[in-house]
Order: sequence, then structure tokens, then C-alpha cells
Amino acid sequence: MALSVGIVGLPNVGKSTLFNALTRARALAANYPFATIEPNVGVVPVPDERLDALAQLFQPPSVVPATVRFVDIAGLVKGASEGQGLGNQFLHHIREVDAIVHVVRCFEDENIIHVEGSVDPVRDADIIQTELILADLETLGRQHQRYEKLARLREKGATEAFDLVQRLEKALSEGTPARSLTYTEDERDLLATWHLLTAKPLLYVANVPEIHAAHPEENPYYRALLDYAHPDPVIPVSAAIEAELSELSPEDQKALLEDLGLKEPGLHRLIREAYRMLGLITFFTAGEKEVRAWTIRQGSSASSAAGEIHSDMERGFIRAEVIPVEDLLQAGSWAKAREKGLIRLEGRDYLVRDGDVLYIRFAV
Repeated sequence: MALSVGIVGLPNVGKSTLFNALTRARALAANYPFATIEPNVGVVPVPDERLDALAQLFQPPSVVPATVRFVDIAGLVKGASEGQGLGNQFLHHIREVDAIVHVVRCFEDENIIHVEGSVDPVRDADIIQTELILADLETLGRQHQRYEKLARLREKGATEAFDLVQRLEKALSEGTPARSLTYTEDERDLLATWHLLTAKPLLYVANVPEIHAAHPEENPYYRALLDYAHPDPVIPVSAAIEAELSELSPEDQKALLEDLGLKEPGLHRLIREAYRMLGLITFFTAGEKEVRAWTIRQGSSASSAAGEIHSDMERGFIRAEVIPVEDLLQAGSWAKAREKGLIRLEGRDYLVRDGDVLYIRFAV
């Protein structure tokens, strides 16, 4: 399942540094606006101790993690919705991703230029949100004209669509992003066709200095961003630390984390939260040849999960043998799990749960 997360923010807030650490790529991280002209793309594995444990149990030659696709989108500036900076191009790139990670600077450094002249995370976050809202209002303006005309002609569904457009225009004009509203199922289907930027799930990353990495609550900028962002999630990360960690061996990473008082890299939390906010869950297939984590949307059926593995499995689905990963690990093998009666037989409409291990029976 190819789902992508766009990394956005003002210039020089640490976006490209964060992306480099995420992907161990080398996107240009320069101390001036628009160092990243074309979006950089990286596919990042989702850290999952359950996959590691299954790999340890089965010792297969192939271990394949779930992944998230990150897109490093060049810095936006005030006026981007009107084409300032490289705004139109970058807003187009944001429109193509499924969710947004907004990196906000929460550190002082006189050697790194701030495009607005000072550090103020609330102002910075509001600049980006305002630009996305203005872009959405332009999109809705076109829909307003369309559905107003269709409603006068009494086209089926046009009145309801026009009402939704007006409700969104009112909310956005008051500074409320589209993701904050509630919708019926039909409204969600229609909304998806408009590709509104503020309808996308959004996660804030507070880029804090090294001294606040283990105790971000001591950083006043981080606390201010928390208050502003609610109810959207905020994850504190030190991009400088993450960049250093990305250059180290696993053993040296562990030693540095312990020295800093951190349990894990901040990027692990970021990746997992991005995965979660996309409404995704993980199921596993496990055996002597391969252990693999698969990505599906929450609420997916067993037959849909089978289709993620191979279309033939979905078409010829017979049943799924299902066991929670914890039970399989505790049993120690498929054979022992069967002896203990831990494996359930489920039909095509079974709703797969996060952490299920599946063995699909099919015939084509």
C-alpha cells in the first residue's frame, strides 16, 4: 500500500535534516531558503519490535518491514498561496501526499537564519496553516460556482454538495482547517475528490535543541506549540541528534541514546505516529522462508488483506488461519500453536486486527 507523508515547514527549520536522518539520504541541507527545489522521496521502514521477534523466531532469509513513503517538500513562505517563493509548485506537491508532517523550529541558533527574523513557533505554524487555508479557499471558490449553478438546475446531490462547500468556506474563513469538521460518509466521499490540503491528517514535529530532547517540556517554544496545535499531535524531535544517530552503527546509536537519556530515536515515534494517523495497521505473514509486515487500512477484511499479498489470494480466498502475534511468539511455532488451539479459522469478511499473523488458504 503506497501511502505518502509530506514534510513541510518554513525554510531553515530542519526539514531536510530530518528527512536525511529518516532516509539516510543526502538531500541538500543548506542555510538559505529553497535549498530543496524538487521534492526528495524516501521509503522508510516502520520500526516494529513484533517483526523483529518473529524474525528471531523463524530465522528466515528474508525479513520485510512495513514502510511509509516520506516526501521532503521545499520550504513554504508567507504568500505561498499567491505564488510567493516557489509556493504554487510546492502546494501542488503537498496536494499529492496523504498526510502532512509540519516541522516547526523550537530552538535558538544565531548561525541559522530564520526567514521571519526570529524564532516563534506559533507564528510559524500559523503562517503555514494560513497558506494551506488560502489555497483551499481558492479550490472551494471553483466548487462554489460549480455547485451553485448545478443546485439551481436541481441536479441530483448538487444542493447537498453546495451546502458542504458553504460550510467549509465558513470554517476555513474563521481559521478552522477542514480536518476539524465532522462529515457524513457521502460528504467524505465528495470531500476526497476536492483534495483539500487542510483535510489531510497533520502531525507537528517540534524541532528542539539537544538539551531538551529528553525533557521537551522544559522548552517554552515546544509548550507554546502544544497549546496551538491541539488537537493535532505534536512530537518533539531533535533533528541534530537524529542526524548524528543516522551516521552511527546500532551499537553506537544505543550508547548515544543512553548518554542522552532517550529510550529510542525520536524518528521512531515520528514514523509510528505518521503510520497511525493515516489509519493504518500491520498484519504479518511468517514462516521459514520469509517474515513480513503488511500494511492495510484499519477495518480491512481478511480477503482485502489477502489481496495485499497477491491478487490471486483475494480472488481465490477460502479462509484465513489467524493468530495474534503475541500468541504465536509464546507458542514458539505454528505447529505448537495448533496443538494449543490458538489458531482461529476466519472467513473473507473477518476484520483484520493490528498484530494478526495470517496464513491464507486459497485456490485459483
